[in-house]
Amino acid sequence: MRWLRFLLLILVARPLALFMTGADVTGRERLPLKGPAIVAANHSSHVDTLLLLAIFPSRALARVRPAAAADYFLKDPVIGWFSRHVIGIVPVARLKAGQKADRVGEDVLAPARAALAAGDIVVVFPEGTRGDGEGDGMGQLKSGVARLAEAFPDAPVIPVWIQGAGRVLPKGETIPVPLNCAVLVGEPLAWSGERPAFMAKLRAALLALKDQAPPLRWS
Repeated sequence: MRWLRFLLLILVARPLALFMTGADVTGRERLPLKGPAIVAANHSSHVDTLLLLAIFPSRALARVRPAAAADYFLKDPVIGWFSRHVIGIVPVARLKAGQKADRVGEDVLAPARAALAAGDIVVVFPEGTRGDGEGDGMGQLKSGVARLAEAFPDAPVIPVWIQGAGRVLPKGETIPVPLNCAVLVGEPLAWSGERPAFMAKLRAALLALKDQAPPLRWS
């Protein structure tokens, strides 16, 4: 199954993602090649996950595990199989209205912690959901990434800004439109010992990358 995933990503997902987005990458050398490591990116489209998988070196792909909402990606058996065995998702249960992260966070993050403990590179989208794709803004960040960094203080947290994916495949749409995207990889962040301070540092790093993003153009 690992070889099947590798071949499908290399021969199908990567060429498709690169064709649809162009994928101009800045700071590719900062991407981790082994885990435990955490990649924290903004989120405006399902294209984000395929784009990130497309830019990792082939030798690291087997270890890249995108965190994804279990209620969305596992509700259909076919999509669930593809999500688990090809995309390699780490299924994470989203909090329901009224639930407190500190009360249920340990159970919610158990699959991601297990993946990090196994030496994987876990890709997280701290906004928790896709934006509307307009203006490439960024929503409020959820603290799950800080809890993972706290649990694995030696794991680097790499901020990544994806520019344009929300216009390639906006939320609610099913047909992608070719548009050049940019991916900016920032310097790794270290766990600071305090959640609010770490989240503020991560947000500042993402916004700094956003300010460096080039103008969008058709691919």
